[in-house]
Formats: sequence, C-alpha cells, structure tokens
Amino acid sequence: MDFKLFKEMLKRIFFVIFTAAVLACHAAPKPQPVVEGITNVKPDEQQQLVIKEVVNLIESYNYKKIQINDSISSLILDKYIKSLDQGKNYFLASDIKEFEKYRFTLDDDFKNGDLSGPFYIYNVYAKRLNEYFTVSLASIRSKFDFNQNDTYVYDREKMPWATSAATLNDTWKKRVKYELVNLNLAGTTEAKNVETLTKRYQNLQSQTSKTNNQDVFQILMDAFTESIDPHTNYFNPSNAVAFNEDMSRSFEGIGARLQLENEVVKISEIIAGGPAFKGKQLSAGDRIIAVAQGDGEFVDVVGWRLDNTVTKIKGPAGTKVRLKVIPVGKEMSSKPVIIEMVREKIILQDQSAKKKVKTINSNGKTYKVGVISLPAFYADFKAANAGDKNYKSTTRDVRLLIDTLKNQDKVDAIVMDLRGNGGGSLVEAISLTGLFIDKGPVVQVKDLRGKIEVDEDENAGVTWDGPFGVIVDRLSASASEIFAGAIQDYGRGIIMGSQTYGKGTVQSSIDLNKLVNPSMLQRVASLVTKNKTTGTSPAGTTPADINLGQINLTMAKFYRVAGSSTQHKGVTPDVVFPSVYPMDKIGEDTEPSALPWDVIASSSFKPVANLTTVKAGLMKNSEQRINGSLDFKYLKQDIADLKKRDAEVSVPLNEAKLKAERDAQESKSLARQNDLRALRGLPAIKKGEKVTKQDTFDFIEDESLKVMGDFMQQSGSYVMNLGSF
Repeated sequence: MDFKLFKEMLKRIFFVIFTAAVLACHAAPKPQPVVEGITNVKPDEQQQLVIKEVVNLIESYNYKKIQINDSISSLILDKYIKSLDQGKNYFLASDIKEFEKYRFTLDDDFKNGDLSGPFYIYNVYAKRLNEYFTVSLASIRSKFDFNQNDTYVYDREKMPWATSAATLNDTWKKRVKYELVNLNLAGTTEAKNVETLTKRYQNLQSQTSKTNNQDVFQILMDAFTESIDPHTNYFNPSNAVAFNEDMSRSFEGIGARLQLENEVVKISEIIAGGPAFKGKQLSAGDRIIAVAQGDGEFVDVVGWRLDNTVTKIKGPAGTKVRLKVIPVGKEMSSKPVIIEMVREKIILQDQSAKKKVKTINSNGKTYKVGVISLPAFYADFKAANAGDKNYKSTTRDVRLLIDTLKNQDKVDAIVMDLRGNGGGSLVEAISLTGLFIDKGPVVQVKDLRGKIEVDEDENAGVTWDGPFGVIVDRLSASASEIFAGAIQDYGRGIIMGSQTYGKGTVQSSIDLNKLVNPSMLQRVASLVTKNKTTGTSPAGTTPADINLGQINLTMAKFYRVAGSSTQHKGVTPDVVFPSVYPMDKIGEDTEPSALPWDVIASSSFKPVANLTTVKAGLMKNSEQRINGSLDFKYLKQDIADLKKRDAEVSVPLNEAKLKAERDAQESKSLARQNDLRALRGLPAIKKGEKVTKQDTFDFIEDESLKVMGDFMQQSGSYVMNLGSF
C-alpha cells in the first residue's frame, strides 16, 4: 500500500507540535489533594507534557475529527472509574459523589497538563485497596461454616455503590470464604489453604504497593483514548517497548498473550507457531494460577501484577516451565491441570502458511481438497528492502504451497483457513488476493480529509483458478477481512464460518519524543531532577532519559472494492456456521466508541462470477447438516450455557452444593466427549484421562469441506472469467 499520504500528514504533525511544544510546560497544574494513610502517587512533568500533546494530536488528526469537550470528559471519568473498580467492590458511594466534581473539567485540565484529579481518584482507590487487604487477611483465619446456604455476589456492576464500609467489609469477607471453598474443593488441607490464600493476598498487596505513576498514567490514558475509538492507543515508555517488540514479531516464551481478569491471569490468545499452539494443551480463556521454573516449586500468581506473571512465564528458549491451569469453562473450584512446556524463540513474521490435503465424498464422488492454514499476514520487509530475493512473506509461501497442491497433490479445490488470523501486513493481503484474481482493485482507503485511495493487485494472471473457499471466524480481523471481502466481492470463492471481527481502521504509530523541541526535553529533564516526589526518575536526568512513549492514532478507514466498509460489520460469510466465540462479547460492534459502518462508491472492478444462486443452495445443505450434527448440537448448548453463566452475578458458598455442581459439570463433559468419540469410532475415555492430540476433531473444518464438496457438485452450472471449473 502507498502510505505517502500518511507520511505527509506525519510531517505536518511534527512541524505543528515542534513549534507549539515550546510553551508546553508553562501552565501550572492545580495542587493535588492528599489522601491520608497511604503514599500518594503523583504525575511527573513529562506526563503533563504528554497529555497536552495527545489532546492536540487527537483533535487535529484523529479520523473522527473530534474535539475534547465536556461530553468526552464525562466519558473519560466513567471509563476511568470503571477501569479501577468495575465490580463496585472498593469505592464507596461517598467517593463517587466526590469524584463528580471532575465530570466536566477533565477536558480543560488535560489541555493544561493538569492530572491532579485523576491521580487523586487513584489514591482514594489505593486507600480502599489497603482497607480491603487488611480486612481480607484478618478474615482468612476465621472459622467459616461451609454448610451455610449463603452466597457471594461477585459482580456488583449493576448494583448501587456501597454506602458504608460495613457493606464492603461483608463483601470482602464473603470473597475470602469463596476462595477458601475453591481451595477446599481442589483437595488440599485446610491449613494449606489458609497458607496459600494468605500468601496470595500478601502478594497482591505487595504488587499493588509497587504501582507507580506510569501505571496510573497508562490506566488514565487507556480510559481517555478508548473514549475516542478502540484502536487509538497511548503506550507509556515500558508498554511502548513491549508493543514494538511484539510488532517485531519475536520473543522467547510459550506463545500466549495474557490478560488480568478479576485478579487472575487469563490466556486471551494462543499465538500460532509457539509451544502452546503446537501442544494444544492451552486455550483462550484458560486461567493460570501458579508457575514453576523447570522442576522447581510452584509459585502462586493469583493477584500478581500481569507484567510480573509474564516475566515468570517467559524465559530463554530451551528451558522448561510448568503451569497450573484452570481450563476455560471450569469453575475456579476445579482441580487445576498441570501443563509442562519447553520455551522457544517465537519469530512471528516466520509463522508460515501450512498445507494439508483432505479427501471428501459428495454424492458418491470423491474430491481432494487442499487446506492452507494461514495464522497471520507476515512479511520480512527488512530482508526485502535489503535485496534478499528469498525473503519470507505470506504470498511467497502460499504460492509455493499452491504449486505443490496443483502439481503434486492434484487437488480439486483449495480452502484458505483464516480462523484466528488477526491480520498483519496489508501489502500481503493485497498480493495474496492477486494469487486468486487477475489484476484489479483489492481495497480502498479513505483518510480523515475524505480522500480515497484504491490499492490494486497489479500483477496479471492467477496462481489458482479452480474452486476456492475461505474459512473465517470472529477472530479473523483487519487484513483477513480485506482478503475475504475481496474474494467475496469478486465472486471468486465461497466464504464460510461466522461473522468476522469488524476492524476496518488504519493506525499510524507516532513516537512522541520526535514531536517535541529538544530544548523542551532539556527543560523536562531538569524539572524531573528537581522533583523527587514521584520516584520514577533518578537525579541527574538528561534529555536522553526522557521517554514520552508513543501513540497509535486512527487516521483512515478501509473499504471493500464494492464500497462497503469492513469497519464494525466485518465480513458476513456466504455460508454461516454457529460461532465458537460469543458474538456479543468479541468484535468491533461490541465497542461503544467504534467508528460506524458506512459505504463509499464502488471501485472499478470486474467480478469473475455471480455465485448468488449457488450460495443459496450451499447454505440450505449446510443448515440441514448442522441441524443433524452432534458437534454443532453441543456447540449450541455451550453457547446457551455461556449466556446463562454470563447472566449470573453470584455463586453459592455451600461447599457440598458447589462440589455437586462441579461433579455434575465434569460428568456432563465426559459423557459428551465419549458420545463424540463413539461417533468417530474411538474408544471411550475415563474420568481424568487425557485426550491425545491425534483424537481431536475439527468439526468446523469438516463442515467447510462438505460445503466445498457441494460447491464442486454445482461447478458445471456457472463459468468464471478465469476459466471454467
């Protein structure tokens, strides 16, 4: 893609900020109220500079053309409070009432570099946390009656804020009781459980006490940028390093992204190509409660800072790490599974497309289908720019795979599996599309000035002109949506699966240090040296030590060649399957600040076929199979069960009742597994017995191949411009 327009914009940004930043630190912020009984966290001078510059960038260059006003201020306050206390477990109603004075002032404060209000709110939160630790640690050794029929309300988000400390104390004590019940059900002794929970809370208290102003500033900036749009993000210096390492696509570890949810580390994504992906022992949603190095002792990590847990799990390639995991869908009271993995160096840009050949039967006729699994749109641009003719790229890899599938495997059709593919290189999405269509438009881009650029595949000819299909799911995003959308608009193949994510915006990364006059960095350095209250910078700070972080700024939108935006709605498959992922929890349309879906004029492109009639028949056949499929029946039940659990806000504290529920769930899960194994001619497994990797069955892929079989059965009824099927 030609990004000359964005480069021109960035040059303008650099000029504007460079000349304006001379006045950046002249306005004095208001005195920050002091919260008694704790060490107060305060902002530093560079954060005061950053907030002003980010306001300026967003108002001048964000695609929304938005002004930071009272309405935005109100959104920021609500998001900030929610990010600190989503479950309403710490703040009192009196605290919230006091914070109301900031509702319509944050916009003006940010423009003046004044962060005193948000930092005061955080310090009140920190005080409530200290009170929580004091009450909880004292409660752990209480003699609880686990035969009572009381309940713990763990989700108070829709309830009023607590009006008294006594109410919060009761909630905190019940939480301790719930955690002890979980430990009891895991099968350990009462004394050991008390010890484990005490250490857990002490660790949490210790980690919380280490919160610094960079942590607080990041929480605030997340609330700020998320009020603008989901993909405009600020990264403080340490997070900027982590982000850029991620973009460089290499690290050493197990290959899983983690997030903190209710003070428990949860796997949010399994990275293709890593040990976790290859071993298939971990899944998104699994929770990690303890980590051991090699054969060493397990360390309980519940309540730890996320970055500290990540440090424990990461490590040199070739070393062993063990994890205690509560699998997704299981209660925290479930017995943890111990998973052992050897860390590897994971080079994300070297995640390669893989192929396999499947044989299917459709109405008595046998077909060979090549399945290409593509985990990301990758490219080694550094090697390409250096003149390496064998540089790694998605398009080059897929072209070689297609050549093998055509000439050696002699396949009748090809399916591109983009499930879980979150995107990557737009250039590769365009060139990969060119393997299946003749030259022509692939994607349109509209910038904040309304200028539209059409990006084309300029290489004549196709690599594969036979029957083609694409599998997508809710996690297929960005470049995946551009590829799938182009294939659909051209009528080049059949899209199968569930509605995609809907990420149709373009971001540019801006290093804030490059926007500020060097003399201003000198001024900030001298102020930081004089100010010892924040404790984040040593005496003798120099301009080279000042790191303002970076911002990823939304500056354009993607559109399909037919004119429809991929934003918000994503790509709707031609043949729709039930989604493995909750559609109301994952996706751009779940983000309140997401840009809307819209349409621009169609580009000048020539479809290769009209598949409208064919698609209707494929959908009808697929629906009939799905309605009679045991796999899809259980998937639909799982979706219904998940919705039911999401509606629950409390849990019983009766140990016998919880154990009965857990045992019933485990029995149900085992019976399901054995039903499905019997269907496939596999022997039944017993309770606690692990399923081997060879026994796993991909029913989404299986149904997709059956759709392709139907597709080829109807191939004689139409002709493409690329040639007859």
